[in-house]
Amino acid sequence: MNIETANRLLQYRKQFNLSQEELAAKIGVSRQAISKWERAEASPDTDNLILLAEIYGVSLDELLKGETAKEKADNDNTNDTSSSDSDNTNETENSQYKRADKVSFKNGIHIESKDGDNVHIGFDGLHINDKHGTNVNIDSNGINVDENGKQRVYTDENGHVMYDKSMCHHHHNKSAWHKFPFFIIAIVAFLCWGFSGVCFGWALSWICFLTIPLYHSLVEAIYKRKPTHFAYPVLTVMAYILFGFFNICGGWSIGWIVFLTIPVYYWICSLFGFDDDKCEE
Repeated sequence: MNIETANRLLQYRKQFNLSQEELAAKIGVSRQAISKWERAEASPDTDNLILLAEIYGVSLDELLKGETAKEKADNDNTNDTSSSDSDNTNETENSQYKRADKVSFKNGIHIESKDGDNVHIGFDGLHINDKHGTNVNIDSNGINVDENGKQRVYTDENGHVMYDKSMCHHHHNKSAWHKFPFFIIAIVAFLCWGFSGVCFGWALSWICFLTIPLYHSLVEAIYKRKPTHFAYPVLTVMAYILFGFFNICGGWSIGWIVFLTIPVYYWICSLFGFDDDKCEE
């Protein structure tokens, strides 16, 4: 089944305010079958097409081709009486029309791209189909993502979201640096600094807790070779506080400039391709 017919089946069902379950019950098939018809992954047989046409009150031609009997007759008469030049002109106009994007707000938001992509958002959920064969459906039945006919993500009978492990290969084994209880060092440093009273004592010793996200993000950045995983904004906050308390680089009045280095840091990462968050092999 082509994507135009599949979209037409979807539109008719939405116009009659039928869910996939309700339509499936009417014609005696499974909800999965309805879903596959509307994603152009399968085609209904002749008996089911007749039942669909009866439910929607349209002819088979209108259901499959989108044209009424009057339009079909008019097209036949036009083809019989027009010259070859007129035929070429009509074909050009029709091809231009077919290439246009379509947007509808009836019973939701429906966008059909001239490239073959389409998005349907309504009370029955979110449905996205692209020209490359990827289909995303989020509705009352859960999440379902198909890529070229292969199921990648789905919701099982217990409501758990499952995914194809071949999509990404993450490092599941944590290193000793990941498991190291750095927070203990931060707490001990906080207490020692606070009780000692040096360098503003308790007023500044709490900054030790900022080293916890710095440590773990640094380990993660090194482990995955992704500098963008490092909590650089936290480092700038820590630097600004130290500049203020110790009156370094102009103290509070000038030290805020350190925050301007945040976009520079991520720009450098992107410049060298370190912002690529694709799955690691």
